[in-house]
This record gives sequence, structure tokens and C-alpha cells, in this order.
Amino acid sequence: MSVPTVIVHRDAEVLAQAVAARLITRLADTQAARGTAHLVLTGGSVGIATLAAVAGTAARDAIDWRALDIWWGDERFLPDGDPERNETGARAALLDRVDVDPDRVHVMPGPDSGMTAEEAAEAYAAELAKATRPEDHGQVPSFDVLLLGMGPDTHVASLFPGQPAVYEEERSVVAVHGSPKPPPTRLSLTFPAIRTAREVWIVAAGEEKAQAVHMALSEAGPFQVPAAGARGRQRTLFLLDRAAAAKIPPSLSRIASP
Repeated sequence: MSVPTVIVHRDAEVLAQAVAARLITRLADTQAARGTAHLVLTGGSVGIATLAAVAGTAARDAIDWRALDIWWGDERFLPDGDPERNETGARAALLDRVDVDPDRVHVMPGPDSGMTAEEAAEAYAAELAKATRPEDHGQVPSFDVLLLGMGPDTHVASLFPGQPAVYEEERSVVAVHGSPKPPPTRLSLTFPAIRTAREVWIVAAGEEKAQAVHMALSEAGPFQVPAAGARGRQRTLFLLDRAAAAKIPPSLSRIASP
């Protein structure tokens, strides 16, 4: 796994704009090289603000949206259109404003699909496996960018400290029950799936995230500090505002932006 690079921006608004610009460049370059790209989205305030920033700039046209496969790192197991679903926020912020190919927007099923959470996890895992190519690693496509938010408890996706999902080593997607953050039932990529990504970007803002960032960058174990286990094969970025970066280990180098 790659060693994290920390990049710090002034505040949450600048952070979202900067991540959006970085994402457009990364996806456009990937498509120029290979024709297609795979992107994993996250929810949360900064995650959705980043998508809105992408939608709000003319540079978004550098991406061939119909040649982009869009996935989710986790989802609340709620009906289609529920305002608490990550998908709902992503559609309002970006996906309904660009010319995506509906067949390449891979939504995690909810209870209105008629499936249980376990069945929905298996179905999403099968969809991921179907999209793999010979050069990919394991049961999922090699995501070009996998975006993750991080909670104050250090959770990423819906991998919460000490819960069964953080110990999963075989499956790419699991159902999560008894989440400490509502709603209690969710779907989530697992560490094996996350770690197949070429690049993992953890985006966090606010002083309430500072201690979590510190633990994630201090060689903590991933079972109790899930953000410490989210790493890309080629690159891992911690994209932070100054408040979230306030407690990073002094020995860790960082790139400070204006």
C-alpha cells in the first residue's frame, strides 16, 4: 500500500474547490490514456460540496462523462430517492447536471429493490466483479479514484471501529447492521475492495476531525482506526482543511496550500 501524502487547504470551501479541480484533472488524464475511468463517490458534507464544485466549473467538460463508471463506497440502506442516501445527494449536486451514461452509474440497492441488505451486498459485489478486466486486482475493477470521507470516530465508508465489517477479508461488499451512526443498516465496500484502488483520497474538514486525522496517520491499527487501513495501491491522499490538519504528527511532511 502507498504511504499517505497530506495536502492542506485554508478552509472547507477552498478544500472542496481544490479537490474538484484535482478530480477533473485526474479523470481527464486517465481517460486520455485509457479511454475510460472508474470513480468511487462518497457522501458527507465535503464530499457533496466537492461534487457541486465539479458541476459548477466549465472545466467539468474535460471529462467524458459517458465514458465514466461511477460507484459508491457505501450507502444507507434506504429507499430510492430518500434524502439520506448518498446517491440522492450525488445526483442533486452533480450527476443530474452532466451527461452520464445511466448504465454506468452503479447504484447500491435499497430495500425497495425487494432484496435484503445481505442480498443487496451480494448483488453489488456481482456488479463489481462483472466490471473487472484481466489486468484488475481481485473481485473489483481497479478504481482510478476512490473518494472517502472520514468521521470523528475514524470510520470510512461504513467501516466503523471494531465492527465485524472491518475484519472482512474475502468479500468486496458487506451489509452493515447496528451502525453507531444512523441509519443502522448500510452497505459498504470492504478493505480488500478499497485497497484495489489506484488512488484513495480521504477528504476531511473541521476541527472535530483533527484527532481522527492524527490517529489515521499515526500507524494505528485499521480495526480500531479504519481510516488507517484505507490506502491506494499507487497513491493515498489526505486532503484536509487547516482545522482538520491541526493535530497531524509533527514527523509527517505535508504540503500546505494558500
